[in-house]
Amino acid sequence: MTRRHLLRIAFMGVILLSTLTGRGADDAQKGANLPTAQQVIDYLKQSVDWHRHLTVEEQIATDPADILFLNDDRQIAKQILQLAFDFAKAYAPLVPSQPVSETTAGEASKYQALFREAAATDANLRQLQGEIADLKAKLQTAHGANRKKLQSTLDETQSELNLAETRSQTLHAMLQFVSGAGSSSSGNLPMQIEEIERSIPELEADSTKASGTQSNPHPVSAGQGTSHRPQAAGILGLVEELFSLKEKKRALDGTIQLTDTLSRTSQQFRNPFMARVTSEAQRGEQLAQEADVSGPAQLEQQKRELDALTASFKQISAIVLPLGKQAVLFDLYKSNVARWRSTVEGQYSAILRKLIVRAALLALIVAIVLGLSEIWRRATFRYVHDLRRRYQFLLLRRIVLWFVIGITIAFALATEIGSLATFAGLITAGIAVALQNVILAVAGYFFLIGKYGVKVGDRVQISGVAGDVVDIGLIRLHLMEIAGTGADRQPTGRVVVFSNSIVFQPGASFYRQIPGTNFLWHQLTLTLSPEADYAAAEKRLREAIERVYERYKEKIEQQHRQMEQTLNMPIAMPRIRTHVIPRDNGLEVTIRYPVDAEHAADIDDQITRELLADLKQAPEFKLAGSGVPSIKSVDDESKAA
Repeated sequence: MTRRHLLRIAFMGVILLSTLTGRGADDAQKGANLPTAQQVIDYLKQSVDWHRHLTVEEQIATDPADILFLNDDRQIAKQILQLAFDFAKAYAPLVPSQPVSETTAGEASKYQALFREAAATDANLRQLQGEIADLKAKLQTAHGANRKKLQSTLDETQSELNLAETRSQTLHAMLQFVSGAGSSSSGNLPMQIEEIERSIPELEADSTKASGTQSNPHPVSAGQGTSHRPQAAGILGLVEELFSLKEKKRALDGTIQLTDTLSRTSQQFRNPFMARVTSEAQRGEQLAQEADVSGPAQLEQQKRELDALTASFKQISAIVLPLGKQAVLFDLYKSNVARWRSTVEGQYSAILRKLIVRAALLALIVAIVLGLSEIWRRATFRYVHDLRRRYQFLLLRRIVLWFVIGITIAFALATEIGSLATFAGLITAGIAVALQNVILAVAGYFFLIGKYGVKVGDRVQISGVAGDVVDIGLIRLHLMEIAGTGADRQPTGRVVVFSNSIVFQPGASFYRQIPGTNFLWHQLTLTLSPEADYAAAEKRLREAIERVYERYKEKIEQQHRQMEQTLNMPIAMPRIRTHVIPRDNGLEVTIRYPVDAEHAADIDDQITRELLADLKQAPEFKLAGSGVPSIKSVDDESKAA
């Protein structure tokens, strides 16, 4: 095979390389200047920053499918980063050189110790970070003395880490100054490349493995830094999952943008080299054509030129090849991230549909519960005619309604039973602390409506305030205040409000009639003069009261029987009782008799009229003092005592 054929094959190789890298010879001609040493260093730093963006992908990889995409990205990113360093190492000898003095060379060798110290500090820093991560994981499950010991160890290791970070920052600041001071020297570029490469644990581990030495790096495993997210079941879990997927899509979009930026930088570096390779290939083709008509001297000259072109072509090809491979890997990387984003988009759509379905189902269940509650309310008004029972049924309806709605919403929002129990426990504890008085009032309500409780219309006395019950709420009790003495008790026009929790207060007094009864005890008091006939006067007084009592006696006896049935014990029948007490000015006669509470004033008025009529018929029964009898309620008498 002739030299001309070899040169043509090489030229075809250049065309093929241009095709693989996405650029033809025409596009390559657009390249002008070769990159400087500082541009190469900036490109390496940009590549390192792009590679470290993998930590963002590790944080968002929460599903097995995400981990598969992450593994592919990790492998491709590692190859792209390695190719960036391969390009820099191959290009370093071609950077326009400057004379290197002996002083500069001596200083470069002197700074090698500083580089090694910085590398050792970085290795120690990574080891301490791994130890802290392990200690924090163990601390989450430790108890008692072991937990205290682990906490002390963690604090001590954290202090070591702080010291190592300070030392590393100082060394790297010094190295950065040294690198900046010698950035114009081509002899310093390989050292800077080596320093940057040494800061990448993955690449350092590969170089150590290739050299056959043992190391203790901290490789990132396939699932490290990720946690499998359980399938969300509640509405809150689905909403949280939606936000997580949205953040995941945003992170993947950022990854694609960073990859495009780095790919454009790589393309800009590749263009001038491709222009040079293409130019040299065309010159070689031209020399091959001239060789057919050249003489021996010209052929010798062409041979030397062709050999120089071959050497230059090999050198530049070693620079272009990593950049060309990077172009292919960039496309693979972006394709993998795009498929990952498409998968996340599908998950987002599926969870969004599930959230809409669950929200609609929750709304439907709440609507059904409200519909059943309305049916309950209408049935209560239609079939329950007793006001007290109707009120109790309506109150029970409200309690059941809100309880069912609360349980339904809790189960709909919670992700699982465990989280529901935790959620309910926290809510219950907060409510118990913040609403303890309200809870006590609600508990008091059930005491008020119990077997011996009160109902609307009952006359009660609470802490010295008497009144008729007008409303019994879940939290408060409303009384229409009654004021006056004896039988003359009338509404004052005011409504008194008590908290239902008053039934649990030890200093509060609460009085009401026994269920089924509505009679009170009144007493008639008068003082006879010493000359009066006591026996005859007592008889006349008793007969006058009995004449009035006979008119409502049957009602009192009926209430008495109802009281015995309610209390399930024998109780003495209410009857008129007479007591005589000697006083300084005569004999005090007290007669107690039961009265119907609803007609107490009328009964007292009738008794008073009967007594006055009897006293008028028998003027010999003189009264001492003012000569006017007094009628009082027994409870007024007891309060006065």
